[in-house]
Amino acid sequence: MDETEFWEIIDSTRAAAEGDPEDHAELLVERLLQLDPDSVLDFARHFESRYNRAYTWDLWGAAAVLLAGASDDAFDYFRCWLIGQGREVFEGAVHEPDTLAELLEEFDEDIDGDGEELGYAADEAYEQLTGVVAPDLGITAQSAEPVGTPFDFDDDAALAERFPRLWERFGDLSLSD
Repeated sequence: MDETEFWEIIDSTRAAAEGDPEDHAELLVERLLQLDPDSVLDFARHFESRYNRAYTWDLWGAAAVLLAGASDDAFDYFRCWLIGQGREVFEGAVHEPDTLAELLEEFDEDIDGDGEELGYAADEAYEQLTGVVAPDLGITAQSAEPVGTPFDFDDDAALAERFPRLWERFGDLSLSD
């Protein structure tokens, strides 16, 4: 499976789910079940490498603005959700997290930002196809610490300075919680 096919599967299942992350995960599993096990593992490698690539302090800070705070688990699920938003949103956010202010047409804090189930879709499909747990993907593990310079996600002034567009659009939501 090449990168184009990976993103086509992400995009088509997201569109069919009409943006609902849980429905997206279910449709993704259904779509992956149409592939052979090796293709499902290829999909998993593409997903995992992007998930690892998104492990940055800046993206974590952007998630903190969007989600009004982001624990370790919340950031893990946010990265899965971000991949689920498709190539343009993902690449834009990895390159410059503050562009999420323009890349996201809508953001409903009740359903958006949490793509935990998307992260399990390939494993679930592989296990259904083969009856066994997916093997190690053979890709480099995520670094122990996020890439970049750490900063305090509880410091509203620092978040507003680092992510001015996100803060302008979503920061007030953080303050009202």
